[in-house]
Amino acid sequence: MKRYPLIINGEEREKQNYVEIKNPYTEETIAEFSLADEKDIDEACHGMVRSFKKLRMSSYERRRILLEISKKIRERAEELVEWVVKEAGKPVALARIEVERCAQTFEMASGEVLNYGGEVIPIDVNEWTGNYFGFFRYVPKGPVLAITPFNFPLNLLAHKIAPAIAIGAPFVIKPAPQTPVCAYNLLKIAFECGLPKEFASLIYCTNEMAERMVKREEFEVLSFTGSAKVGWYLKEIAGRKRVLLELGGNAPAIVHEDADIKWASRRIAQGGFMYAGQICISVQRVYVHEKIYEKFKEELISETGNLKVGNPFERDVIVGPLINREAADRIESWIEKAIKNGAKLLTERKRVKNLLYPVILENPSPEDEVVSEEVFGPVICIFPYKNFRSAIEKANDTRYGLQAGIFTKDINLALSAFEELDYGGVIINDYPTFRTDNYPYGGIKSSGVGREGIRFAMQEMSEIKMCVIRKG
Repeated sequence: MKRYPLIINGEEREKQNYVEIKNPYTEETIAEFSLADEKDIDEACHGMVRSFKKLRMSSYERRRILLEISKKIRERAEELVEWVVKEAGKPVALARIEVERCAQTFEMASGEVLNYGGEVIPIDVNEWTGNYFGFFRYVPKGPVLAITPFNFPLNLLAHKIAPAIAIGAPFVIKPAPQTPVCAYNLLKIAFECGLPKEFASLIYCTNEMAERMVKREEFEVLSFTGSAKVGWYLKEIAGRKRVLLELGGNAPAIVHEDADIKWASRRIAQGGFMYAGQICISVQRVYVHEKIYEKFKEELISETGNLKVGNPFERDVIVGPLINREAADRIESWIEKAIKNGAKLLTERKRVKNLLYPVILENPSPEDEVVSEEVFGPVICIFPYKNFRSAIEKANDTRYGLQAGIFTKDINLALSAFEELDYGGVIINDYPTFRTDNYPYGGIKSSGVGREGIRFAMQEMSEIKMCVIRKG
Protein backbone atom coordinates (compact mmCIF):
# COMPACT_ATOMS: atom_id res chain seq x y z
CA MET A 1 0.00 0.00 0.00
CA LYS A 2 1.47 3.32 -1.11
CA ARG A 3 1.32 6.69 0.59
CA TYR A 4 0.79 9.40 -2.01
CA PRO A 5 2.29 12.90 -1.74
CA LEU A 6 0.84 16.32 -2.31
CA ILE A 7 2.04 18.16 -5.41
CA ILE A 8 3.13 21.73 -4.62
CA ASN A 9 4.20 23.76 -7.65
CA GLY A 10 5.02 20.57 -9.48
CA GLU A 11 7.09 19.09 -6.64
CA GLU A 12 5.97 16.08 -4.62
CA ARG A 13 5.70 16.49 -0.85
CA GLU A 14 4.90 13.65 1.53
CA LYS A 15 3.40 14.59 4.91
CA GLN A 16 3.28 12.97 8.33
CA ASN A 17 -0.50 13.46 8.49
CA TYR A 18 -2.44 11.39 6.01
CA VAL A 19 -5.87 9.96 5.23
CA GLU A 20 -6.67 6.34 4.42
CA ILE A 21 -8.42 5.83 1.07
CA LYS A 22 -10.88 2.95 1.00
CA ASN A 23 -12.34 0.80 -1.75
CA PRO A 24 -16.15 1.33 -1.63
CA TYR A 25 -16.83 -2.29 -2.58
CA THR A 26 -14.44 -4.16 -0.29
CA GLU A 27 -14.13 -1.35 2.28
CA GLU A 28 -10.40 -2.15 2.45
CA THR A 29 -7.74 0.57 2.65
CA ILE A 30 -6.10 0.83 -0.78
CA ALA A 31 -3.85 3.89 -0.32
CA GLU A 32 -2.85 6.65 2.03
CA PHE A 33 -2.80 10.26 0.94
CA SER A 34 -0.80 13.10 2.48
CA LEU A 35 -2.86 15.83 4.13
CA ALA A 36 -1.97 19.47 3.45
CA ASP A 37 -1.48 22.18 6.05
CA GLU A 38 -1.60 25.97 5.82
CA LYS A 39 2.05 26.23 4.75
CA ASP A 40 1.43 23.93 1.78
CA ILE A 41 -1.51 26.05 0.67
CA ASP A 42 0.54 29.26 1.02
CA GLU A 43 3.34 27.89 -1.14
CA ALA A 44 0.94 26.55 -3.79
CA CYS A 45 -0.87 29.89 -4.02
CA HIS A 46 2.32 31.94 -4.18
CA GLY A 47 3.78 29.69 -6.86
CA MET A 48 0.61 29.89 -8.88
CA VAL A 49 0.62 33.70 -8.78
CA ARG A 50 4.28 33.79 -9.86
CA SER A 51 3.45 31.42 -12.68
CA PHE A 52 0.56 33.56 -13.89
CA LYS A 53 2.72 36.70 -13.92
CA LYS A 54 5.75 35.14 -15.62
CA LEU A 55 4.58 32.27 -17.80
CA ARG A 56 2.93 33.12 -21.09
CA MET A 57 2.64 29.91 -23.07
CA SER A 58 1.98 30.30 -26.78
CA SER A 59 -1.08 28.80 -28.42
CA TYR A 60 1.20 26.22 -29.97
CA GLU A 61 2.58 25.17 -26.57
CA ARG A 62 -0.84 24.93 -24.94
CA ARG A 63 -2.25 22.94 -27.83
CA ARG A 64 0.74 20.59 -27.88
CA ILE A 65 0.49 19.91 -24.12
CA LEU A 66 -3.23 19.18 -24.33
CA LEU A 67 -2.77 16.79 -27.27
CA GLU A 68 0.06 15.00 -25.46
CA ILE A 69 -2.07 14.62 -22.32
CA SER A 70 -4.87 13.11 -24.40
CA LYS A 71 -2.44 10.68 -26.02
CA LYS A 72 -0.87 9.70 -22.68
CA ILE A 73 -4.27 9.08 -21.08
CA ARG A 74 -5.06 6.56 -23.80
CA GLU A 75 -1.65 4.91 -23.39
CA ARG A 76 -2.21 4.51 -19.64
CA ALA A 77 -5.93 3.80 -19.88
CA GLU A 78 -5.95 0.48 -18.02
CA GLU A 79 -4.04 1.89 -15.06
CA LEU A 80 -6.43 4.84 -14.87
CA VAL A 81 -9.47 2.59 -15.22
CA GLU A 82 -8.25 0.44 -12.34
CA TRP A 83 -8.00 3.44 -10.02
CA VAL A 84 -11.44 4.77 -10.99
CA VAL A 85 -12.90 1.38 -10.07
CA LYS A 86 -10.88 1.02 -6.85
CA GLU A 87 -11.40 4.56 -5.52
CA ALA A 88 -14.87 5.47 -6.82
CA GLY A 89 -16.44 1.99 -7.04
CA LYS A 90 -17.46 2.71 -10.62
CA PRO A 91 -18.22 -0.43 -12.68
CA VAL A 92 -15.29 -1.19 -14.95
CA ALA A 93 -17.28 -0.83 -18.20
CA LEU A 94 -18.34 2.68 -17.15
CA ALA A 95 -14.83 3.50 -15.90
CA ARG A 96 -13.44 2.72 -19.37
CA ILE A 97 -15.96 5.12 -20.88
CA GLU A 98 -14.92 7.81 -18.40
CA VAL A 99 -11.23 7.41 -19.21
CA GLU A 100 -11.91 7.69 -22.94
CA ARG A 101 -14.11 10.75 -22.35
CA CYS A 102 -11.30 12.27 -20.31
CA ALA A 103 -8.90 11.80 -23.23
CA GLN A 104 -11.46 13.35 -25.57
CA THR A 105 -11.95 16.32 -23.26
CA PHE A 106 -8.26 17.23 -23.50
CA GLU A 107 -8.34 16.56 -27.24
CA MET A 108 -11.31 18.91 -27.63
CA ALA A 109 -9.54 21.54 -25.56
CA SER A 110 -6.54 21.39 -27.90
CA GLY A 111 -8.86 22.21 -30.80
CA GLU A 112 -10.51 25.09 -28.95
CA VAL A 113 -7.09 26.72 -28.43
CA LEU A 114 -7.20 27.53 -32.15
CA ASN A 115 -10.45 29.44 -31.65
CA TYR A 116 -9.39 31.30 -28.50
CA GLY A 117 -8.94 34.67 -30.11
CA GLY A 118 -11.23 37.65 -30.33
CA GLU A 119 -13.19 39.81 -32.73
CA VAL A 120 -12.94 43.05 -34.66
CA ILE A 121 -15.54 45.59 -33.54
CA PRO A 122 -16.75 48.27 -36.03
CA ILE A 123 -16.48 51.26 -33.71
CA ASP A 124 -16.46 53.76 -36.59
CA VAL A 125 -20.23 53.94 -36.23
CA ASN A 126 -20.45 57.67 -35.58
CA GLU A 127 -19.20 60.72 -37.45
CA TRP A 128 -16.76 61.46 -34.64
CA THR A 129 -15.40 57.86 -34.38
CA GLY A 130 -14.69 57.33 -38.08
CA ASN A 131 -10.94 57.46 -37.48
CA TYR A 132 -10.95 54.69 -34.89
CA PHE A 133 -10.40 50.96 -35.15
CA GLY A 134 -11.05 48.36 -32.45
CA PHE A 135 -10.81 44.72 -31.56
CA PHE A 136 -11.08 42.59 -28.46
CA ARG A 137 -9.45 39.39 -27.35
CA TYR A 138 -10.06 36.88 -24.58
CA VAL A 139 -7.48 36.74 -21.81
CA PRO A 140 -7.38 34.44 -18.76
CA LYS A 141 -9.04 36.02 -15.75
CA GLY A 142 -6.46 34.52 -13.43
CA PRO A 143 -5.56 31.46 -11.35
CA VAL A 144 -8.24 28.78 -10.96
CA LEU A 145 -9.23 26.75 -7.89
CA ALA A 146 -10.74 23.44 -9.08
CA ILE A 147 -12.77 21.48 -6.51
CA THR A 148 -14.03 18.14 -7.80
CA PRO A 149 -16.38 15.32 -6.65
CA PHE A 150 -15.77 11.57 -6.42
CA ASN A 151 -18.22 10.34 -9.03
CA PHE A 152 -16.24 11.29 -12.17
CA PRO A 153 -12.78 11.62 -10.64
CA LEU A 154 -11.01 12.00 -13.99
CA ASN A 155 -13.41 13.59 -16.46
CA LEU A 156 -14.91 16.21 -14.16
CA LEU A 157 -11.38 17.22 -13.21
CA ALA A 158 -10.52 17.36 -16.91
CA HIS A 159 -13.45 19.75 -17.42
CA LYS A 160 -11.72 22.19 -15.08
CA ILE A 161 -8.03 21.86 -15.86
CA ALA A 162 -8.23 21.34 -19.65
CA PRO A 163 -9.95 24.73 -20.18
CA ALA A 164 -7.50 26.32 -17.73
CA ILE A 165 -4.51 24.96 -19.68
CA ALA A 166 -6.17 25.95 -22.97
CA ILE A 167 -6.34 29.62 -21.95
CA GLY A 168 -3.07 29.66 -19.98
CA ALA A 169 -4.46 29.92 -16.43
CA PRO A 170 -2.55 28.16 -13.60
CA PHE A 171 -4.60 26.12 -11.17
CA VAL A 172 -4.78 24.31 -7.84
CA ILE A 173 -6.70 21.03 -7.63
CA LYS A 174 -8.61 20.08 -4.49
CA PRO A 175 -9.87 16.53 -5.22
CA ALA A 176 -12.71 14.71 -3.49
CA PRO A 177 -11.78 13.02 -0.19
CA GLN A 178 -12.49 9.58 -1.69
CA THR A 179 -10.60 9.86 -5.00
CA PRO A 180 -7.29 11.77 -4.69
CA VAL A 181 -5.16 9.12 -6.42
CA CYS A 182 -7.10 9.57 -9.67
CA ALA A 183 -6.38 13.32 -9.52
CA TYR A 184 -2.73 12.66 -8.66
CA ASN A 185 -2.31 10.33 -11.66
CA LEU A 186 -3.90 12.82 -14.05
CA LEU A 187 -1.77 15.73 -12.87
CA LYS A 188 1.40 13.63 -13.10
CA ILE A 189 0.49 12.86 -16.72
CA ALA A 190 0.07 16.59 -17.39
CA PHE A 191 3.57 17.32 -16.04
CA GLU A 192 5.04 14.44 -18.07
CA CYS A 193 3.49 16.06 -21.16
CA GLY A 194 5.20 19.40 -20.60
CA LEU A 195 2.91 21.36 -18.29
CA PRO A 196 5.22 23.81 -16.48
CA LYS A 197 5.74 22.70 -12.89
CA GLU A 198 4.80 25.99 -11.24
CA PHE A 199 1.57 25.96 -13.24
CA ALA A 200 -0.28 23.48 -11.01
CA SER A 201 -0.59 22.03 -7.50
CA LEU A 202 -2.66 19.28 -5.89
CA ILE A 203 -3.84 20.07 -2.36
CA TYR A 204 -5.54 17.23 -0.47
CA CYS A 205 -7.00 18.84 2.62
CA THR A 206 -9.80 19.06 5.16
CA ASN A 207 -13.03 20.92 4.42
CA GLU A 208 -11.86 23.71 6.73
CA MET A 209 -8.67 24.17 4.70
CA ALA A 210 -10.69 24.06 1.47
CA GLU A 211 -12.88 26.91 2.75
CA ARG A 212 -9.76 28.94 3.47
CA MET A 213 -8.57 28.40 -0.09
CA VAL A 214 -11.94 29.54 -1.45
CA LYS A 215 -11.54 32.81 0.47
CA ARG A 216 -8.01 33.50 -0.77
CA GLU A 217 -7.66 36.44 -3.12
CA GLU A 218 -4.96 34.76 -5.23
CA PHE A 219 -7.68 32.80 -7.01
CA GLU A 220 -9.68 34.69 -9.62
CA VAL A 221 -11.90 31.72 -10.53
CA LEU A 222 -13.53 29.02 -8.42
CA SER A 223 -14.83 26.03 -10.37
CA PHE A 224 -16.76 23.70 -8.08
CA THR A 225 -18.71 20.51 -8.76
CA GLY A 226 -20.60 18.96 -5.86
CA SER A 227 -23.67 19.31 -3.71
CA ALA A 228 -25.95 22.34 -3.89
CA LYS A 229 -25.62 23.01 -0.17
CA VAL A 230 -21.83 23.20 -0.27
CA GLY A 231 -21.65 24.97 -3.62
CA TRP A 232 -23.88 27.89 -2.70
CA TYR A 233 -22.11 28.26 0.64
CA LEU A 234 -18.74 28.47 -1.12
CA LYS A 235 -20.14 31.12 -3.45
CA GLU A 236 -21.13 33.19 -0.41
CA ILE A 237 -17.61 33.16 1.00
CA ALA A 238 -15.72 33.40 -2.32
CA GLY A 239 -15.49 37.18 -2.38
CA ARG A 240 -15.04 38.94 -5.72
CA LYS A 241 -13.79 35.93 -7.69
CA ARG A 242 -15.82 34.44 -10.52
CA VAL A 243 -17.64 31.33 -9.35
CA LEU A 244 -18.73 28.43 -11.57
CA LEU A 245 -21.02 25.90 -9.91
CA GLU A 246 -22.11 22.55 -11.34
CA LEU A 247 -24.33 21.23 -8.59
CA GLY A 248 -26.96 18.62 -7.89
CA GLY A 249 -29.97 17.57 -9.88
CA ASN A 250 -33.30 15.82 -9.55
CA ALA A 251 -33.71 14.78 -13.16
CA PRO A 252 -37.22 14.09 -14.47
CA ALA A 253 -38.20 12.11 -17.55
CA ILE A 254 -41.59 12.45 -19.25
CA VAL A 255 -42.83 9.44 -21.23
CA HIS A 256 -45.71 10.49 -23.46
CA GLU A 257 -48.37 8.14 -24.83
CA ASP A 258 -46.73 7.96 -28.28
CA ALA A 259 -43.27 7.03 -26.94
CA ASP A 260 -41.36 3.89 -27.83
CA ILE A 261 -42.00 2.09 -24.53
CA LYS A 262 -39.21 -0.48 -24.84
CA TRP A 263 -36.60 2.17 -25.67
CA ALA A 264 -37.81 4.55 -22.97
CA SER A 265 -37.93 1.88 -20.24
CA ARG A 266 -34.49 0.54 -21.12
CA ARG A 267 -32.86 3.96 -21.15
CA ILE A 268 -34.61 5.14 -17.99
CA ALA A 269 -33.54 1.99 -16.12
CA GLN A 270 -29.96 2.55 -17.24
CA GLY A 271 -30.09 6.28 -16.55
CA GLY A 272 -31.47 5.80 -13.07
CA PHE A 273 -29.41 2.84 -11.87
CA MET A 274 -26.02 2.75 -13.62
CA TYR A 275 -23.22 3.54 -11.20
CA ALA A 276 -25.82 3.14 -8.43
CA GLY A 277 -27.42 6.45 -9.45
CA GLN A 278 -24.36 8.47 -8.37
CA ILE A 279 -24.63 10.88 -11.28
CA CYS A 280 -25.92 14.46 -11.06
CA ILE A 281 -28.26 13.84 -14.00
CA SER A 282 -29.35 10.36 -12.92
CA VAL A 283 -33.05 9.74 -13.66
CA GLN A 284 -34.99 10.21 -10.42
CA ARG A 285 -38.60 11.11 -11.29
CA VAL A 286 -40.53 9.57 -14.20
CA TYR A 287 -43.93 10.88 -15.35
CA VAL A 288 -45.75 8.45 -17.66
CA HIS A 289 -48.98 9.04 -19.58
CA GLU A 290 -51.81 7.03 -18.02
CA LYS A 291 -52.62 5.27 -21.31
CA ILE A 292 -49.27 3.49 -21.34
CA TYR A 293 -48.49 3.61 -17.62
CA GLU A 294 -49.07 -0.07 -16.76
CA LYS A 295 -47.21 -1.33 -19.81
CA PHE A 296 -44.30 1.02 -19.14
CA LYS A 297 -44.17 0.01 -15.47
CA GLU A 298 -43.99 -3.64 -16.45
CA GLU A 299 -41.18 -2.96 -18.92
CA LEU A 300 -39.25 -0.78 -16.46
CA ILE A 301 -39.34 -3.49 -13.80
CA SER A 302 -38.16 -6.02 -16.38
CA GLU A 303 -35.31 -3.80 -17.63
CA THR A 304 -34.25 -3.09 -14.07
CA GLY A 305 -34.06 -6.79 -13.35
CA ASN A 306 -31.67 -7.18 -16.29
CA LEU A 307 -29.09 -4.86 -14.73
CA LYS A 308 -26.34 -6.76 -12.96
CA VAL A 309 -25.45 -5.62 -9.44
CA GLY A 310 -22.17 -6.46 -7.75
CA ASN A 311 -18.39 -6.28 -7.94
CA PRO A 312 -17.45 -3.25 -10.07
CA PHE A 313 -14.45 -5.11 -11.49
CA GLU A 314 -16.79 -7.58 -13.24
CA ARG A 315 -17.22 -6.62 -16.88
CA ASP A 316 -21.03 -6.85 -17.06
CA VAL A 317 -21.84 -5.15 -13.73
CA ILE A 318 -23.75 -1.88 -14.15
CA VAL A 319 -24.82 -1.19 -10.56
CA GLY A 320 -21.83 -1.06 -8.23
CA PRO A 321 -21.49 0.07 -4.63
CA LEU A 322 -22.40 3.42 -3.15
CA ILE A 323 -19.37 5.45 -2.16
CA ASN A 324 -19.66 4.63 1.56
CA ARG A 325 -21.97 3.29 4.28
CA GLU A 326 -23.16 6.76 5.24
CA ALA A 327 -24.57 7.26 1.74
CA ALA A 328 -26.24 3.84 1.77
CA ASP A 329 -27.75 4.45 5.23
CA ARG A 330 -29.15 7.84 4.17
CA ILE A 331 -30.76 6.48 1.01
CA GLU A 332 -32.27 3.52 2.85
CA SER A 333 -33.81 5.85 5.42
CA TRP A 334 -35.37 7.95 2.63
CA ILE A 335 -36.80 4.83 0.99
CA GLU A 336 -38.27 3.60 4.28
CA LYS A 337 -39.86 6.98 4.93
CA ALA A 338 -41.45 7.07 1.46
CA ILE A 339 -42.90 3.56 1.89
CA LYS A 340 -44.21 4.47 5.33
CA ASN A 341 -45.91 7.51 3.77
CA GLY A 342 -47.71 5.40 1.15
CA ALA A 343 -45.31 4.79 -1.74
CA LYS A 344 -45.54 1.33 -3.30
CA LEU A 345 -42.31 -0.65 -3.64
CA LEU A 346 -42.12 -2.30 -7.07
CA THR A 347 -38.77 -4.05 -6.68
CA GLU A 348 -37.12 -6.27 -4.10
CA ARG A 349 -35.26 -4.41 -1.36
CA LYS A 350 -31.79 -5.78 -0.86
CA ARG A 351 -28.55 -4.42 0.54
CA VAL A 352 -25.09 -5.97 0.97
CA LYS A 353 -22.69 -3.57 2.73
CA ASN A 354 -22.49 -0.58 0.35
CA LEU A 355 -24.37 -2.36 -2.44
CA LEU A 356 -27.96 -1.13 -2.61
CA TYR A 357 -30.03 -2.95 -5.22
CA PRO A 358 -32.22 -0.82 -7.56
CA VAL A 359 -35.44 0.49 -6.07
CA ILE A 360 -38.54 1.63 -7.98
CA LEU A 361 -41.15 3.52 -5.95
CA GLU A 362 -44.66 4.17 -7.24
CA ASN A 363 -46.44 7.41 -6.31
CA PRO A 364 -44.38 8.59 -3.35
CA SER A 365 -45.48 11.82 -1.72
CA PRO A 366 -44.05 15.00 -3.31
CA GLU A 367 -42.84 15.96 0.18
CA ASP A 368 -40.71 12.83 0.57
CA GLU A 369 -36.96 13.29 0.07
CA VAL A 370 -36.91 10.70 -2.72
CA VAL A 371 -39.00 13.18 -4.74
CA SER A 372 -38.02 16.60 -3.43
CA GLU A 373 -34.26 16.18 -2.90
CA GLU A 374 -31.39 14.72 -4.88
CA VAL A 375 -31.19 11.03 -3.94
CA PHE A 376 -27.80 10.37 -5.60
CA GLY A 377 -28.51 6.69 -5.36
CA PRO A 378 -30.31 3.82 -7.17
CA VAL A 379 -33.90 5.04 -6.71
CA ILE A 380 -36.50 5.86 -9.38
CA CYS A 381 -39.95 7.27 -8.58
CA ILE A 382 -42.74 6.80 -11.15
CA PHE A 383 -46.08 8.60 -11.49
CA PRO A 384 -48.95 8.53 -14.02
CA TYR A 385 -50.22 11.73 -15.64
CA LYS A 386 -53.34 12.60 -17.63
CA ASN A 387 -52.20 15.45 -19.86
CA PHE A 388 -48.94 16.88 -21.09
CA ARG A 389 -49.37 20.21 -19.29
CA SER A 390 -49.59 18.52 -15.89
CA ALA A 391 -46.44 16.48 -16.66
CA ILE A 392 -44.49 19.66 -17.42
CA GLU A 393 -45.72 21.28 -14.21
CA LYS A 394 -44.74 18.26 -12.12
CA ALA A 395 -41.34 18.02 -13.77
CA ASN A 396 -40.73 21.70 -12.98
CA ASP A 397 -41.87 21.34 -9.37
CA THR A 398 -38.36 21.23 -7.91
CA ARG A 399 -35.67 23.64 -6.81
CA TYR A 400 -33.22 21.89 -9.14
CA GLY A 401 -32.77 22.52 -12.84
CA LEU A 402 -29.89 20.58 -14.38
CA GLN A 403 -31.30 18.37 -17.17
CA ALA A 404 -34.66 16.83 -18.08
CA GLY A 405 -35.76 14.31 -20.69
CA ILE A 406 -38.89 13.69 -22.75
CA PHE A 407 -39.87 10.69 -24.88
CA THR A 408 -42.32 11.53 -27.67
CA LYS A 409 -42.66 11.30 -31.44
CA ASP A 410 -44.55 14.60 -31.60
CA ILE A 411 -42.08 17.34 -32.58
CA ASN A 412 -44.45 20.05 -31.40
CA LEU A 413 -44.64 18.53 -27.93
CA ALA A 414 -40.88 18.08 -27.91
CA LEU A 415 -40.28 21.73 -28.76
CA SER A 416 -42.89 22.82 -26.22
CA ALA A 417 -41.06 20.78 -23.60
CA PHE A 418 -37.78 22.43 -24.57
CA GLU A 419 -39.34 25.87 -24.13
CA GLU A 420 -41.24 25.17 -20.93
CA LEU A 421 -39.02 22.85 -18.89
CA ASP A 422 -36.97 24.92 -16.44
CA TYR A 423 -33.68 23.15 -16.93
CA GLY A 424 -30.24 23.92 -18.31
CA GLY A 425 -30.62 21.08 -20.80
CA VAL A 426 -33.56 19.20 -22.31
CA ILE A 427 -32.93 15.81 -23.92
CA ILE A 428 -35.52 14.61 -26.44
CA ASN A 429 -36.09 10.88 -26.93
CA ASP A 430 -33.37 9.85 -24.53
CA TYR A 431 -32.72 9.93 -20.82
CA PRO A 432 -31.70 13.18 -19.08
CA THR A 433 -28.46 11.41 -18.11
CA PHE A 434 -27.10 12.06 -21.62
CA ARG A 435 -24.07 14.32 -21.98
CA THR A 436 -21.25 14.93 -24.42
CA ASP A 437 -18.21 16.92 -23.38
CA ASN A 438 -18.37 19.77 -25.88
CA TYR A 439 -21.85 21.17 -25.35
CA PRO A 440 -22.72 23.84 -22.74
CA TYR A 441 -23.52 21.82 -19.63
CA GLY A 442 -24.89 23.31 -16.43
CA GLY A 443 -28.02 24.11 -14.51
CA ILE A 444 -30.34 26.84 -13.34
CA LYS A 445 -32.04 27.44 -9.99
CA SER A 446 -30.25 25.48 -7.25
CA SER A 447 -28.35 23.39 -9.80
CA GLY A 448 -25.67 25.97 -10.38
CA VAL A 449 -24.35 28.92 -12.32
CA GLY A 450 -22.09 29.05 -15.38
CA ARG A 451 -21.46 26.37 -17.99
CA GLU A 452 -18.96 23.61 -18.58
CA GLY A 453 -18.13 22.15 -21.97
CA ILE A 454 -14.66 23.16 -23.14
CA ARG A 455 -15.36 26.31 -25.17
CA PHE A 456 -17.89 27.57 -22.65
CA ALA A 457 -15.66 26.88 -19.64
CA MET A 458 -12.82 28.73 -21.39
CA GLN A 459 -15.08 31.74 -21.80
CA GLU A 460 -16.21 31.54 -18.16
CA MET A 461 -12.56 31.56 -17.03
CA SER A 462 -11.68 34.53 -19.25
CA GLU A 463 -12.06 38.29 -19.47
CA ILE A 464 -12.65 40.38 -22.58
CA LYS A 465 -9.88 42.92 -23.18
CA MET A 466 -10.60 45.73 -25.64
CA CYS A 467 -8.08 47.59 -27.81
CA VAL A 468 -9.01 50.90 -29.51
CA ILE A 469 -6.65 52.51 -32.03
CA ARG A 470 -6.89 56.02 -33.42
CA LYS A 471 -5.63 55.96 -37.00
CA GLY A 472 -3.44 58.77 -38.25
